[in-house]
Amino acid sequence: MGSGFKEVIRKLIFSLVSILLAFVICSIIILILKENPLKVLSIMFQGSFGSLKAISNTLQFATPLIFTGLAVAFAFQGGLFNVGGEGQLFFAAFCTALIGSRFGGLQVFLSIILVFIIAFFAGGFWGILPGYLKTKWGVHEVISTIMLNYVMFNLTNYLVMLPGIKAPGQIPKTADILPQYTFPQLKFLSSTTRLNIGFLVAIVLCILIFILLYYTILGFKIRTTGKNPAAAKFAGINTKRIILTTMLISGGLAGFAGAEQVSGVYHSFISPFPEGMGFLGIAVALVGRNHPIGVIFAAILFGALDAGGARVDMLTSVPREIIFILEGIIILFVASQYLLKFFSKKKNIKEVEDV
Repeated sequence: MGSGFKEVIRKLIFSLVSILLAFVICSIIILILKENPLKVLSIMFQGSFGSLKAISNTLQFATPLIFTGLAVAFAFQGGLFNVGGEGQLFFAAFCTALIGSRFGGLQVFLSIILVFIIAFFAGGFWGILPGYLKTKWGVHEVISTIMLNYVMFNLTNYLVMLPGIKAPGQIPKTADILPQYTFPQLKFLSSTTRLNIGFLVAIVLCILIFILLYYTILGFKIRTTGKNPAAAKFAGINTKRIILTTMLISGGLAGFAGAEQVSGVYHSFISPFPEGMGFLGIAVALVGRNHPIGVIFAAILFGALDAGGARVDMLTSVPREIIFILEGIIILFVASQYLLKFFSKKKNIKEVEDV
């Protein structure tokens, strides 16, 4: 058994233990609320996996999280922290709704391909901006991506109200996209599902990104730059170009989530657009250990919590906010390993300097 495989198993075990500990702590909170933890968790499980419709809802909630989690994980591999998935998602969603409601004449297949192209370049454009700021003036991507999120929130809220963009009526939204731009629904689990082909695209993308990162020259350059930029530069890798490429692809991946929400779920851009998927993608990437395949399972976990939380809220006295607490505890436990690793590295560096 290779050392690489042992490392993957070790990380997987740590994530599973973190999730179990989070459930234990939430069970204690549920006891304080004078509810039976086993009953509440059973109801949560039934709301997530207890029927074909429940499974369908879980996968539907997980779909945009796969895209945004993959975007964050991809940036991590290049040593970058893309906190701007929310803004990249919003921009792609707005562009998808704007173009999808205006330009007809294409066949369904070509229309869907166009949706993904629009989403990738819209999200990629909003992702490459902080990459440019970093390579040109050294602006840290965490600061720039956070600020650009707020720029995009307010920009789309403004644009959707302009004459010629806003649909008639009181609701601030664009016109519905044309039928050929809507994603086909996956009805094999439930006839009432909003699960769509975006889920299948997300799975395929995870596999493709895995191949790109670990079996291509570009992936090697991205991972090398992420682990040691100085060594990568010394080896002849154009690190500035790699940073720009990484942020472009990362933003494009987040953009796919916006396209899926418009073409697969809402069929228009409505203001305010549903928030949180970009930021939750950070948690998905952390729990998935920044690995493209791990992102799938982490997104399904968070999708299950979201789907099950609605049922808990309806059938018990435990508020739905318990799900947010559970998600937060999982993130804290998983992130603690990164903190321990960070401080251990700092300690080792200091010991070397002292010698």
